[in-house]
Amino acid sequence: MSPQPVAPHTVPPEGLFGPASVSWRVHSDPVMGVAGLRALLLQALHPLAMAGVAEHSAYREDPWGRLYRTAFFIGAVTYGTGEEVREAVDRVRKVHRHVRGTDPATGLPYRADDPELLTWVHCTEVGSFLEVCRSAGLRLTDAEADAYLGEQARVARLVGVPARHPLPRTAEQLDAYFRQVRGDLLLTPAAREAARFALAPPFPAWVRYATPARPAWAGLTGLAFALLPDWARRMYGLPGWRATGIVARAQVRALRTALLALPRATREGPHLREARRRLEAPAQVPAEAPAGS
Repeated sequence: MSPQPVAPHTVPPEGLFGPASVSWRVHSDPVMGVAGLRALLLQALHPLAMAGVAEHSAYREDPWGRLYRTAFFIGAVTYGTGEEVREAVDRVRKVHRHVRGTDPATGLPYRADDPELLTWVHCTEVGSFLEVCRSAGLRLTDAEADAYLGEQARVARLVGVPARHPLPRTAEQLDAYFRQVRGDLLLTPAAREAARFALAPPFPAWVRYATPARPAWAGLTGLAFALLPDWARRMYGLPGWRATGIVARAQVRALRTALLALPRATREGPHLREARRRLEAPAQVPAEAPAGS
């Protein structure tokens, strides 16, 4: 049986967030692509989350489609109307309903709608978005970072984390969560394969030979690896030196500076552009009724 659709009253008609939200500021940052890659690399270190991806995702056959769908979901729930938010969430919940099995590495059962796994995916995403964007130069106070986590907790609840299940709502709580969960993490063969695939995904022939996309992508993925926490880099067999993170932060800051020089229309996603148009559109004033009506 499919999960019940998200009720309209749970999402305001105008959507979850607005221009004054911290979520708009973070998710419109030009280094969100690198942050997303970091989140995927971090997610892969949970054996049950990785098993679900390996056994049910088409990332090998359609890597760009998977990335697009992830970016589409983030854009829709951040900038979309209430109806767009509900549609995006309902699609995810429907997919999660069918993702279940047994992890071959640990022998443990998994299901994508497990609150523990939903919390892991949520925390790796919001933690990566915050860490990478702030490292790159996005100015957020500690209070604004906490406000962002509070805002994004609403998305996690909609996707399926029950109200009784604790979610980190401050940076301090998020750090404590990662310390707590580290004992459950493992670099499985599936995670190794996914990491290798992330570095060198398939490109169409014309892209491989006529553009610098392939080395550029490898550079971005390498930067995402370098921006992982020291302990996560060590799990991947990479140097966990603190200097690695320092160099990576300088590199991502330079990347952000270069991307900010591009026209806004080039670096902003379709959901944000549509939200801006929606907000800038003149309000519809109802026509006056004819005299004597």
